[in-house]
Amino acid sequence: MAEPILWIPGLMADARLFLPQIVQMGAAHPMHIALATDADTVEQLSLNILACAPPSFILVGHGLGGDIALDILRRAPERVTRVVLMATEPLAEQPQIAAARESRIVAAKAGRLVEAMREEIPVHALADTEWRAEVLDLVQDMALGLGEGVFIRQTRALQRRPDQQKTMRRVKVPALILAGRMDGLVPLRRHEFNASFLPYGRLRIIEDAGYLPSLEQPDAVTDALLDFINGPVVLR
Repeated sequence: MAEPILWIPGLMADARLFLPQIVQMGAAHPMHIALATDADTVEQLSLNILACAPPSFILVGHGLGGDIALDILRRAPERVTRVVLMATEPLAEQPQIAAARESRIVAAKAGRLVEAMREEIPVHALADTEWRAEVLDLVQDMALGLGEGVFIRQTRALQRRPDQQKTMRRVKVPALILAGRMDGLVPLRRHEFNASFLPYGRLRIIEDAGYLPSLEQPDAVTDALLDFINGPVVLR
């Protein structure tokens, strides 16, 4: 049987973040979706996910999900056979960014979760495609489905996330950084920096995509994942 894939969506996202890829790849791989909803630190979230994960797996994380993926690699590197990171920031959160999140927590507590999410993932975070509004509508729908409690816990986890540069340097499995060229939140130079940290990492750029490439250019992302997963294990 093919290896299972463990998908970890990012901030206020559910399985629909990866639905196009799950549909296309589900016949070949067992699929496991881990929602980061039940704790307010990256470390506890990774521990909870590992408790329910298969013995070994391919790991795919986006945003906060990528931060959790890195912590899984720190805790249990022997269980991960390959890793894919999208829109992931391995550094601890900068104080000014952490402080800016407080106003969004206040908005969420006041029943303005939609407003908070518009600040978290603004229009310019995505590429200017004809379906950008549709993708942003899905972002809002996923967020409303998860609710303000999850938003607050996940925001706290982002504010407190550990620096994982040392973890990245120690990753001994094939690693792929998937980057939307037009990502308005995590610049391309940051993706290039992240790929350089990974001993066996490489960068693949998704054209006409921004912060959410799995939804903005789903076929291109699926092709990139299949190429990576089905390709030979070439370690430099």
